Amino acid sequence: MSTVTSQYAAARDFLLQHRADYDSAVAGFTWPDISGPFNWAIDWFDVLAEGNEQPALWIVEEDGTQEQYTFEQMRTRSDKLAAWLRERGLGKGDAVLLMLGNQVDLWDSMLAIMKIGAVIAPTTVALGAADLKERIARADAKAIICSPDDAGKLYWAKETAPDLTLICAGEAEGFANLRDAQAGPEAPRCEVVTDASDALLLYFTSGTTSKPKLVLHTQVSYPVGHLSTMYWIGLKPGDVHLAISSPGWAKHAWSCFFAPWIAGATIFEYNYTRFDAVGLLSAMGDAGVTTFCAPPTVWRMLIQADLDGRRGSLREVVGAGEPLNPEVIEQVQKHWGLTIRDGFGQTETTCQIGNTPGQDVVAGSMGRPLPGIPSVLVDPVTGEPTKEEGELCLDLSKHPVSLMAGYQDDPARNDEAMAGGYYHTGDVASMDETGRVTFVGRTDDVFKASDYKISPFELESVLIEHPAVGEAAVVPAPDELRLAVPKAYVVLTPGHEPTRETAESILRHCREGLAPFQRIRRLEFGELPKTISGKIRRVELRHREEGIVGNRPEGEWRDDDFDLRGS
Repeated sequence: MSTVTSQYAAARDFLLQHRADYDSAVAGFTWPDISGPFNWAIDWFDVLAEGNEQPALWIVEEDGTQEQYTFEQMRTRSDKLAAWLRERGLGKGDAVLLMLGNQVDLWDSMLAIMKIGAVIAPTTVALGAADLKERIARADAKAIICSPDDAGKLYWAKETAPDLTLICAGEAEGFANLRDAQAGPEAPRCEVVTDASDALLLYFTSGTTSKPKLVLHTQVSYPVGHLSTMYWIGLKPGDVHLAISSPGWAKHAWSCFFAPWIAGATIFEYNYTRFDAVGLLSAMGDAGVTTFCAPPTVWRMLIQADLDGRRGSLREVVGAGEPLNPEVIEQVQKHWGLTIRDGFGQTETTCQIGNTPGQDVVAGSMGRPLPGIPSVLVDPVTGEPTKEEGELCLDLSKHPVSLMAGYQDDPARNDEAMAGGYYHTGDVASMDETGRVTFVGRTDDVFKASDYKISPFELESVLIEHPAVGEAAVVPAPDELRLAVPKAYVVLTPGHEPTRETAESILRHCREGLAPFQRIRRLEFGELPKTISGKIRRVELRHREEGIVGNRPEGEWRDDDFDLRGS
């Protein structure tokens, strides 16, 4: 085992040993000092995988068919693919757009691209031809790997991008078939060709408030930085881990690639065409899933199903992507006796804040800064650290290992994000005397009504407690008297209709659960605009409200439409 691998293993093992002892983990953890030659797929994964017959990847389809691959198989498969990619002229520094679903070819490709020193540019299969063309240009991609179903989106490539190498996980006219690599003989071991500071990943952000940014990560920032994510989830060697996340987004790399394989756990995937809570829970139970991560949208759908008797082998349950509403946490605790532990991070970082195993979870709190993550709150006016409420930042003077290298080809955004010696997340939070951090809202989402500061998340958490509310988003609606008032856009749960009676019931519920200055004054039923990664685009709703000043939209209900004085 090389020195760099030994250091990496020692850092991992320290966190595993203190998995349920947060204070000791924070006090004693140090990042491995990795500089010079380093390649996670070779220096860590291959070492872990050699001769290891434990399952590394387990994929189950909706119809019950399944595939399992051991760590040793994934090592040899990725070596074969790495050699095959080199034969096609791909090598160090070349960006490869990766657009695959949850299939073994995705994990083969991630490892193989790493091993040849190329740069992985993951993207979602939900993209159309125009967006795909733009991303290939912005990433300066030298190749794309896709499935036969998506090959047609590259119809323009032969004429406008003749140098783009077209690779398909299957048969498609004009594409090299990636699966041919596995038919060849065993390939020689890959040698490290990258330095710690070399580029590894290019991620397009989901663009909740603006055009997607292009986030650049190094051979260290995610491969080493995700030690924090492993610790937050509570993973152990031998675990069977399921994370509900779509390929193409950073959270997939967090919980469906790096964190489980850092721990030596099995990555379990259940593929479905349409979300079915019963089917998902049954598959988890059959596989003996021990650790489970899902975004709040999935958790909200799960609690509408019958959870009784479906805990199975679950030991750890976590949520990330957006803050979890207290109602969801309470329902899972009631039926499973498990507490969903919230966590916070971004595409630009690994997990920064989390409720970790062994910590007392305070309702509404995201937890405390994770070991080795220099998280601080910064006053947005003075730019100085604060102990009360401020923007959640990373202290750059402490050299956060898990932070991106920057936004590619965007110096203005880099300067803004790194201003004043801090990396600015754009999220506002508060911190109590124990160091627990509570999300207040995006800097763009928090607004004032009658000179009171309103956090949409607080209001949405009360809204979702009503049985008719499946999802909700709160934005400011212009008002002549109060400047702005809170307005809720509501998606109803099955069995409830968008009627006057439903609106009155929801507004009455909000009056009972919110302070007078927080009360929802207006309400409208309908679908919520979301990014293709599933995050609510409140910016679209705010712009809609700004465009209807003085006009009451059809279907909007207001608190003064009802006599709510008795509540």
